[in-house]
Amino acid sequence: MQTLNEMLAESKIFAKREALSPHYMPKHLISRAKEINSIEKALAPSLKGERGRNLFIYGKTGTGKTLCTRYVLDEIKMIPNGHAKISYINCKIYNSRYRVLNKIVGDNLPAYAKRGYGTVDLYEKLTSWIEEDTKILVVILDEIDVVKDLDDLIYTLARINSDIRSGGVTTVGISNRVSFKETLDPRGLSTLYETEIVFPPYYATDLYEILKDRSAVAFKPGVVGDDVLHYIAATSAKESGDARLSLKVMSKAGEIAEEHGSNTVTIEDATSALKIADNEIVYDMIGTLPLHHQLVLYSIAVLTKGGGSYKKLTDGSDVYLFSGEVYSRYKSISESMKKEPKSERWYRKYISELAMEGLIASLESSKGIRGHTKLIKLMYPADKTKSVLEGQLFGQEQQQS
Repeated sequence: MQTLNEMLAESKIFAKREALSPHYMPKHLISRAKEINSIEKALAPSLKGERGRNLFIYGKTGTGKTLCTRYVLDEIKMIPNGHAKISYINCKIYNSRYRVLNKIVGDNLPAYAKRGYGTVDLYEKLTSWIEEDTKILVVILDEIDVVKDLDDLIYTLARINSDIRSGGVTTVGISNRVSFKETLDPRGLSTLYETEIVFPPYYATDLYEILKDRSAVAFKPGVVGDDVLHYIAATSAKESGDARLSLKVMSKAGEIAEEHGSNTVTIEDATSALKIADNEIVYDMIGTLPLHHQLVLYSIAVLTKGGGSYKKLTDGSDVYLFSGEVYSRYKSISESMKKEPKSERWYRKYISELAMEGLIASLESSKGIRGHTKLIKLMYPADKTKSVLEGQLFGQEQQQS
């Protein structure tokens, strides 16, 4: 264990550790030139004072969606531009139509912020402000799928363009999952999905180049060898193609090496870091799931911990659950929280997406087990998963009540 003096001493490992943060903006974004150019093309009309096409950006966690969008915004700030005004909104924080509108007003009309205006007043302030000198407002909604009344928000932003004679609003939505669009009202859907950009997962070669670029800034010379970079890149690509995971593993590996008093990071350090970082990323990911995905996952965690009936199957140390049992528990928990449970069709989509995220495993049962059904297994410790979800779900419930 390190003493306080050792903690405060100059690091033998790190030079600029924040370069490994997912929020750090490097000088160049690797393997995303095509996607950056697509965002630039979509926003270019707005910068010229024209109404741009609304844009939807999606891809799995850690594929660079937010970073590339912020990169383009930084470019825009360097261009003399009197037409476009941009509001970037993190919808995990501003998760309702009212909060989003209030944030836009606060960004652009600070004198009116925090005055307790209602939704109609905010709407009228925005329309007057846009129309007064033909502004184009670009609203970037990051994590758009967590907005509770998204149909109302999309409709309201689109309505501004109908109600004003000059100027306009361009909406950019960013999400980790494309399937949420199926829950949108068709009018909102046609408005939002004018242009789409898909961010694919990174390949191992991409992740290696990202790690090499960031490590050159983050670590002191000679601390990290190519073998470690290739190992982390290959392992992360196999897991998910998630750059955030790669960077977290690299940072953790540096911490482990430092705790051991070493001057270099080894593959053994990276292997230990991978186990830690993978769990941390997963529990961060749980917090970004939409409400009903969380409720389904919580049901699986509760049943896995021992709340299941005779339908629970055990194969060695693995616990499998019948899909029907999970759906019944999901309905029960949803109703107890006064949330309308979704249909079985939507439930199957949630199961599929949770499996794609690697949070659960889903497989068809063998013959002889009460006919043809699906078996579900939680891929992470039930205690920790349940605890994280309780903080999310019941914390949210208390905030909303």
